[in-house]
Amino acid sequence: MKGKGIILVFLGAASFGFTPIFVKTGFQYGYSLGQLNIVQMLAAFVLLWGLSFWKGLRVKEIRRLDLVKVAVTGSTVGLTGIFYYGAMQYLPASIAIILLFQFVWIGMLYEWIFTKTPPERIHLVSLIFTLTGVVLASGLTDGGLELHPVGLLLGLLSGFSYAGFIFFSGQVAVDSHPVLRSSLMVSGSLVLVLLIFIRDIPTVPVLDMRLWTIGVGIALVGAVIPPLFFAGGAPLISGRLANVLSSVELPVAIISAMLILSETVTIVQWVGVFLILAAIFINEFGGKLVQRQQRRQVS
Repeated sequence: MKGKGIILVFLGAASFGFTPIFVKTGFQYGYSLGQLNIVQMLAAFVLLWGLSFWKGLRVKEIRRLDLVKVAVTGSTVGLTGIFYYGAMQYLPASIAIILLFQFVWIGMLYEWIFTKTPPERIHLVSLIFTLTGVVLASGLTDGGLELHPVGLLLGLLSGFSYAGFIFFSGQVAVDSHPVLRSSLMVSGSLVLVLLIFIRDIPTVPVLDMRLWTIGVGIALVGAVIPPLFFAGGAPLISGRLANVLSSVELPVAIISAMLILSETVTIVQWVGVFLILAAIFINEFGGKLVQRQQRRQVS
């Protein structure tokens, strides 16, 4: 079961790494942030609920309180899309994904707040690695890159919402079917997106097949596969292991931005990326290694 969970979370995270391709393409064609988010969530809603009905799943299988929790958890998917895609309006995709990956240390805050587990010394080491990696990966050391303040803020907010999704997705209605949970999650996201972009609803060109093609692409890699695979895999593994596996999203997003969007990533920036990845592994496994060494010294 653990192996299945690892594979599902890994694939879900890797899928999310392809979202910049569709989002940047949508912006290039002149579509707004609201239009892309609305179409994405509508497509995800239809796809997931269609799959739920095809499988004969029923909402009655989940308790009413859990329904609310799943929907609220799902709203973090919508928030992540809004903040993350919004950041890409002002920043290169490779920089936006780096800011999204601040969920590494943000996740520590969530654990501290919700589980009363303060960060250990090894986690602070991980934080240093993360922040150093961000400085290098952002290109600030070259002096030739200026980060737009709005893009910077949106990117950091996407890290907070994504950390919330990872933290809570493995804790709500874990006994329900992953497809049904994902359908309920995307329902919460759809409601949130429609409320935030209510003024954009009349501007959506319903018969524009290019917009729907891009929207379906974003939906599949950003709102269908990640929550579906996380819903199926996260309950089978620890939260920390889920964080480590989700790190595959970073290199996938940056490599796809290089190859498809023709964005330039320097060697210094790659060093920063690897430092962020190292921080994730230190954060998740460093504590156990220290404990083992201490046990050996005592024995």
